[in-house]
Amino acid sequence: MKNEKLSITYRLIRTLGINIPEAEYGQISLLKAIKIYFIEVWHSLLLKYCMYSALFAPLNYRKIRPLFWRWLGAKVGRYCYIGYEVYIDLNNANLITIEDNVHIDERCFLLCHKRNLDNYYQGDIYSKLGYKKGKIIIKKGCSIGSDSIIMPGVTIGEGAIIGAGSLVTKDIPAWTIAVGRPAKVIRQIPKREEYNKNCNDKC
Repeated sequence: MKNEKLSITYRLIRTLGINIPEAEYGQISLLKAIKIYFIEVWHSLLLKYCMYSALFAPLNYRKIRPLFWRWLGAKVGRYCYIGYEVYIDLNNANLITIEDNVHIDERCFLLCHKRNLDNYYQGDIYSKLGYKKGKIIIKKGCSIGSDSIIMPGVTIGEGAIIGAGSLVTKDIPAWTIAVGRPAKVIRQIPKREEYNKNCNDKC
């Protein structure tokens, strides 16, 4: 995009010393910039409550945080648990789907965007790069351990367990346990009847 085609608003923002991606904001109008500002303030207030507030503590985990996440744009199912200091990708929350009975422990990150490095070369300015976005889908009954990071484009299968401190960069199959950075499957969770049968055979 040539400099003369950039919007006045974008050039003003750059004049203030703020580096924002040209591909994302090069044609932004003043009205849209104001709208984005107020939406981000509102979303930030909701997220701040979700992450740190102890007010109404008994209801935060299973009622208030799931509700606020829906207000932020995420699709959150029933009977979900969301711990404190869980960061949701504010401006891309609509890309997050959390099905019923999902358990997300404290201090997790759900990120739906990352810098696009496809055209990044020596001498380029990192902060001017655009973004790649991807959906995060957490299927029903999953558990995400504390301090885990879920990256864009990841689907975590039904009943899967992500160990604490994991970095999930690829899809995780249903009914498995995955741990590590990057997360790798270390165990398949058996069906109850198969486990009972094996137990009886050994006894």
